[in-house]
Amino acid sequence: MDEVLTISQARPPQPCTLVILGASGDLATRKLLPALYNLEVYGRGLLPPKTAVLGFARTEMTPEGFRQRAREAVQRHAPGGLREELWNRFAERLDYLSGLERADGFERLKQRLQAIETARGLPPNRIFYLSVPPDAVQDAVVRLDGAGLIAPPRGEHFSRVVVEKPIGNDLASAMEVNRTLRKHLAESQIFRIDHYLGKEVVQNLFVLRFANGIFEDIWNNRRIAHVQITVAESEGLGSRAAYYDPVGALRDMVQNHLLQLLSLVAMEPPVSLDPTAVRHAKANALRALRPAEGSRVREQVVRARYRSGVVDGQRVAGYLEEPGVRPERRAETFVALKVFVDNWRWSGVPFYLRTGKRLARRASAVFVVFKEVPEILFNRGAWLRPNVFAIRIQPDEGFSLDVLAKEPGLDLAVRPVRMNLRYASEFGQASPDAYEHLLLEVMSGDHTLFLGASFVRTSWEFVQTILDQWQRDPSIPLGSYEAGSWGPPEADRLLAADGRAWFEP
Repeated sequence: MDEVLTISQARPPQPCTLVILGASGDLATRKLLPALYNLEVYGRGLLPPKTAVLGFARTEMTPEGFRQRAREAVQRHAPGGLREELWNRFAERLDYLSGLERADGFERLKQRLQAIETARGLPPNRIFYLSVPPDAVQDAVVRLDGAGLIAPPRGEHFSRVVVEKPIGNDLASAMEVNRTLRKHLAESQIFRIDHYLGKEVVQNLFVLRFANGIFEDIWNNRRIAHVQITVAESEGLGSRAAYYDPVGALRDMVQNHLLQLLSLVAMEPPVSLDPTAVRHAKANALRALRPAEGSRVREQVVRARYRSGVVDGQRVAGYLEEPGVRPERRAETFVALKVFVDNWRWSGVPFYLRTGKRLARRASAVFVVFKEVPEILFNRGAWLRPNVFAIRIQPDEGFSLDVLAKEPGLDLAVRPVRMNLRYASEFGQASPDAYEHLLLEVMSGDHTLFLGASFVRTSWEFVQTILDQWQRDPSIPLGSYEAGSWGPPEADRLLAADGRAWFEP
């Protein structure tokens, strides 16, 4: 019989009130409310008893109107859909308060929280999820503290604040956000969220590396030739020009998602599963990144933006034709990088990263490519494909190992075969949504899947050198690629210069 080992260090989630600031916005509608519903219904009642969810936003709406909006959100976005017989159990937890922008808004929030806690018999354990624009985060934290809504960090009851990415728009603003957070909150009360860390396969990358003895001896520059990380999006800008056009792909995706994946691949084994130890090991991997300075930016970084093309059989507009885009901002929708982790384990091993919008399809994967065998025996006079360990994050979650095997027959013919694990077929159930994991971890007070201040600072330090060079040298090319392709030819040449090519995720 297969043995299943359950390891959990986190405390069980405690009853609390989860306040969603910006509850009428897109994130709450698409992700937060469906995730909370799934924890209630499909998570076998993982929401603690009596726990309440209070929406707080500018939009004028009654509590009943908010419940109806939540119902529509669940119907549209929850993977399992809405189960009529169980909806009322979740809806009973929901409440709503408008007036986020009012001068007395946070005093009114305090009064509503006290009323909810009295009515439901809840302790004053509070989570404030800042589902607000990045430039509103600091003001929200200041006003929460000013209204007396932040409890002492070591008190009988907890106050926790969840901050969505991006943390700042550059190194200076990120440090300013962190200073504001630390002025009003202890680090133990801050949960900087990156939803990629809640994805099942991303978490499993950590388990694969450190729960299996076969990997440690080969997870280094003696056995690995290079690593590729691709995070591809098929959708375009949509209605997000106001956010995306001043930001671009480097800030939006590389500074957080791709560097998170790189740190999980490159990190040293942490001394324990304690969240502080895990976060320290990941930050150390980023500290070893070789800065992309001076001429290296031109040589090792490719940027481009999409032009019109065909995606999923439909003709789509180019980036400059999207409503709200300002061409003078020169925002990139694609970026590819060649980077190095300058430490003992990874010295000389290139990491190739790429991400973009309007690519051939939505897919994310990590490819660990092992060194080729010597040019003797089977490799004499014929090129043999290297072994590749692939971790597929989306859409077909799982991992695979490409090896070479003899083809059946009287001749000695060698061809690649794939040892493949698909989560859906192996475990017989769909993976939980990333936000289900992360919301539950906030309720438990576990920081393992959240960003530390040092990771935010170090990732911005790396990205800032590239941004500064782009700003100083306008002659650095900003290429283009056809929507529905895998990016610009310059990205292919980045690998071709090393005799390599991108793997298709």
